[in-house]
Amino acid sequence: MSRAGNGRKVCALGVAGVLAGTVLVGCGDDDGTGDGARGSSAGGNAQEQGTQAVRSAYDRTAEEDTAKVKLRVQTSAQGASESANGQGAVDLDDGDSVMTLSVQGQRIEQRVVDQVLYQKMPEGQAPGGKPWIKIDLGKVSAQQGSGDRSMSDPAQSAAYAKAITDKDVTKKGTATIDGVETTRYRVSVDVAELPNGDALRQQVGPTVPMDVWLDEEGRMRRQQIDMTLKSAPGSTEQSATDASSSPQRVTVRTVMDFTDFGTEVEADAPPAGQVTDMTGKALEQGKKQG
Repeated sequence: MSRAGNGRKVCALGVAGVLAGTVLVGCGDDDGTGDGARGSSAGGNAQEQGTQAVRSAYDRTAEEDTAKVKLRVQTSAQGASESANGQGAVDLDDGDSVMTLSVQGQRIEQRVVDQVLYQKMPEGQAPGGKPWIKIDLGKVSAQQGSGDRSMSDPAQSAAYAKAITDKDVTKKGTATIDGVETTRYRVSVDVAELPNGDALRQQVGPTVPMDVWLDEEGRMRRQQIDMTLKSAPGSTEQSATDASSSPQRVTVRTVMDFTDFGTEVEADAPPAGQVTDMTGKALEQGKKQG
């Protein structure tokens, strides 16, 4: 594989890794004062009850502390698509996780420890001649304007719930997820209310559609997020021949299933001598896209 091919592969895997390591922690509200605690009255209508169910789901899921998770990411652009699949376990309190990812038939071992993403690349693909790469997610989120309170920080975990109003939630019926009966809700998330919302709005637009499937106890069993991202002309996502054209649109669908609440999670950083730090590259790429 050429060097250019390696770079694109690392980038694609990194996107899947960040999704697996940080989006999963969109549950819980440590101080207990978030919107999940602001319920409607018992006499509220069905719309209000649906909104409250979605808001409360983040807290109720986080109360389980840990869970097994399955991840599916489908990315499409210019008529081509790429999928990534993963499974593992996540600590819903501090965001640590261990996962195995599969991208284009290649197996990637991934860990998130103390807001640092580690990935063990396929043999011969990791830069620096070491098996592992790492990206400091805290530094990346700070560059994006959210300071040290990234989406991987439980203090920010109620962000989605705070971005939801009664008119944004629609009940879509019921479904069985991994043998569990669930109720499905379609949610329109106000991007402006999310961390670094102004910058995110430029990439994905004013709202992000999200579907959640909640069990009888109000816990999240599945979450699906659909994003259509715009890459600026001349960015690495566009070829030189397209550099002067309109922004390319990239669609990303992320589906996460939660099972086996209370499962054991052991996430340890690999030995430092086996790791190449790619945080600088990630920050550089972020500046180019900013």
